[in-house]
Amino acid sequence: MAQQTFKTHRRLVLGHHGISAFAILALIIGSIINLMHSAEGNLYSASLLVLGSCTMLFMWFFLRGFALKAQDRVIRAEENFRYHILTGKQISKGLTVRQIIGLRFASDEEFVALCERAEKENLSEGDIKKAIKSWKPDIYRV
Repeated sequence: MAQQTFKTHRRLVLGHHGISAFAILALIIGSIINLMHSAEGNLYSASLLVLGSCTMLFMWFFLRGFALKAQDRVIRAEENFRYHILTGKQISKGLTVRQIIGLRFASDEEFVALCERAEKENLSEGDIKKAIKSWKPDIYRV
């Protein structure tokens, strides 16, 4: 695997972002077309197909979101622990979860100073990632 950097840290998963997204959209479109052309006797089953395909779309969004939210909590705990190891103190409550998520890529040498700068200058997650000089990869992010 190539060295992870700001430009290469985002990942698109073909099965999730491509194939399943396309399949769900095709299912929604097909089920709506089926509903519009269905005879009165098939209206109930055609409606259930539309409902089921829309439910799959919601699940596609929510299940990914739930996994990311759980991982955000773990990252917050890990970075708070890392800050405690480096400083003996708890990470500032003034940092947002998004800022802490951006800070996880900073090496130990620049982590504490970047935490203080992020809080003081209210840096966004993207600005924090761009400010990192020595990138620490996170290859386990979902």
